[in-house]
Parts: sequence; structure tokens; C-alpha cells
Amino acid sequence: MRWPIWTRLRRRARRQWLIARSLTRARALTPVQNRTHRIGRGDILAFVTLRNEVLRLPYFLDHYRRLGVAHFLVVDNASNDGSAEWLSDQPDVSLWRTQASYKASRFGMDWLNGLLRRYGSGHWCLTVDPDEFLIYPHHDTRPLQALTDWLDSSDIKSFSAMLLDMYPKGSLMAEPYRSGQNPFEIARWFDPANYIIRKNTEYGNLWIQGGPRGRAFFDDAPLSAPALNKIPLVRWERSYVYVSSTHMLLPRALNMVYAEDGGEKASGCLLHAKFLSTFADKSAEELVRRQHYANSQEYMAYHAGLRDNPDFWCEQSCELQDWRQLEDLGLISKGSWA
Repeated sequence: MRWPIWTRLRRRARRQWLIARSLTRARALTPVQNRTHRIGRGDILAFVTLRNEVLRLPYFLDHYRRLGVAHFLVVDNASNDGSAEWLSDQPDVSLWRTQASYKASRFGMDWLNGLLRRYGSGHWCLTVDPDEFLIYPHHDTRPLQALTDWLDSSDIKSFSAMLLDMYPKGSLMAEPYRSGQNPFEIARWFDPANYIIRKNTEYGNLWIQGGPRGRAFFDDAPLSAPALNKIPLVRWERSYVYVSSTHMLLPRALNMVYAEDGGEKASGCLLHAKFLSTFADKSAEELVRRQHYANSQEYMAYHAGLRDNPDFWCEQSCELQDWRQLEDLGLISKGSWA
């Protein structure tokens, strides 16, 4: 379908505005450790914004190092728990700090768009949160480079991964999370279904909602539940920009990560380790800060729901086994990647 010229011009203007905005907002970043001179040609890069995540960071970096990420470019938004100090000691991390508003930077995306434009061009770039862990078909036997090589050979520029909320059986507080621990030793369960999928006609991306957060916190307003569709892995170019978190990008073609002809395109999952013993304290902190989307209404819902000490497990819950199980359930796909 060829869109009317005024629609294309409007998207182009928005893309240019977002790029310009990212360059302006990036001025708020102060380099703490800039090791980007160590980035090699063809390296896979990870881009992260965080605040007070020192407990999660050891396993997070280990997971992506095992997959083959060569360098991490991190924005620390005024952590006071030692996150910045810990990251500064990591030889494969470049770190920036800022006291600026997370909300005013479009929830960190202006900062990351600026870093992606400056350092990511020509690289496969993974943009994730510290509680998001990418898995994909064959991830247990093939490095991320094998996937990106296949994507290159297939002339595919972006790779989607649905955010799959993981949770424990029983109270979130029953088993405290330890630094360096695999979070999925605790949060082993997920919803195999119970998802709403729509298409965003303006940008072309799918919009996915539901899962345990939908039924536990947004049962009365399912369309207000957080979006689960993500496009975290992109072969970046200077003309690219994330529009809303990693849910969608411009140019629009980067959002066409699904098949409409009855087939399937390759896709992965971001295992989401939000629901651990740390969740209540994190929710309370973010509710006070009011730096998240829609005046932190999502965290208001969490705070209200946590008063009842919820158990997300139900009879339909599935215990995570491997990527083949997720493929059988239709949550990830090999597509034509043999």
C-alpha cells in the first residue's frame, strides 16, 4: 500500500523532530566511563537506561554476554544504590549519568536515541531494560551473531520479541532475589494465552496486551494494560528512531516484523523478570517519583493490587521449559531460519 504524500511527509517530519529532540536531550548526559573506542566493527551493542538496579545487573550483563553482546552503552538516571559505581568497573560498559527528568526525556528514549545515532549506526543494536532477557529460536545452541548474520543475509533490518511476563507460584515475597541469581529460578511461570492483539494502522506495528498484568491489575480496563509488543533488535542507521519505547520505530517499514500472508516471520521473546521480591519496593519508589507514562497510572494500579499480596499463578499457568515450548505455543517463531 502506498500512503498519501501528506501522510508520508507527516511521518518524515515526526522522525526528524524525534532525531533533533534526541540530540538536544543527549546534552544532559555526562560521561562517566566512555569506552566506545573499544567497539569493533560488527560488534553487537546493547543500549540501556536504568535507575537503582545494582541487584539485577550481574545476571543481566552475564546473560547478554553469553549471547554475544560485545559492548553495553548505559544511561544511569541518578541511581543511589551503587549501580553507577558497579557499572564503571565493567570493561565492556560505557556509562553516562544524568539527573534530568526521565519523563521529560520521553521515558529515557531521547537519551537512547541520541546514543544509538552516535554509536549504533552500522551495528545490530539491542535496546532493553534491566529486567528484560532476550531469548530466540536456538538461543541455547547459537549465539546472537548467528541470528543477526541470518537477518543480514535475508535483508531483514529488525527483529521482534514479545514481552513475556514471568512470575513465581505463590507470594512474590516468599523467595528473596539474590544478586547474580538467575531470576527465572524464581519466576518460572507465564501465561500461555490471554493476549489481545491489534494493529496500529498509523505505524504498522502490532499492539499486544494482556497476560498476568492484564488479569491482575487491569481486569476492568484491559485496553489500559501495558503493551507487550517490542522490537528490541535493529540493525541501526542514523536515520532511524524509536517513537514509543521499543514498541515502534520510524521509518515505518521497521515495524513490519510479522507476516500477513499466512506464514510466520522469525521472532523471539523478552522474558520479563519484573515480578520478584523487589517489585513492591520498586513500585512504591516509582509511584512517588511519578516519572512514568500517563503520570505513573500503571504503577498506581500495581500499588493498589499489591496490597492484597497477589499470587499471579493460576491453573492455566505454564512453567517455562525451553524455547521449543514457546514455539509450540505460538509465542516465538523460527520463521524460515532453519
